[in-house]
Amino acid sequence: MNKPDVDVRQLLREVCGDDSAGDGGVDLIESGLLDSLAVIELFTRLEERGIELHPTRIDRTKLHTAEGIEDLIEEALARGDGPESAA
Repeated sequence: MNKPDVDVRQLLREVCGDDSAGDGGVDLIESGLLDSLAVIELFTRLEERGIELHPTRIDRTKLHTAEGIEDLIEEALARGDGPESAA
């Protein structure tokens, strides 16, 4: 399976409007960088890149960090919720 070309950390910087959003170990939820609207924007942009994160299928605690979001993407791709599953 090919991994989609997505820079999660850069995407987080754009969605959250703050460069620190892509830094490792930053709690995006507690810091207020990733609010509910930003989560929707993040999911939408990932979907545009062929990655579907289904809110009912994910461990929401992983939304707290960039590393956790990268894990969610890897899990979604392993389940087949990526570009090749749509083909």
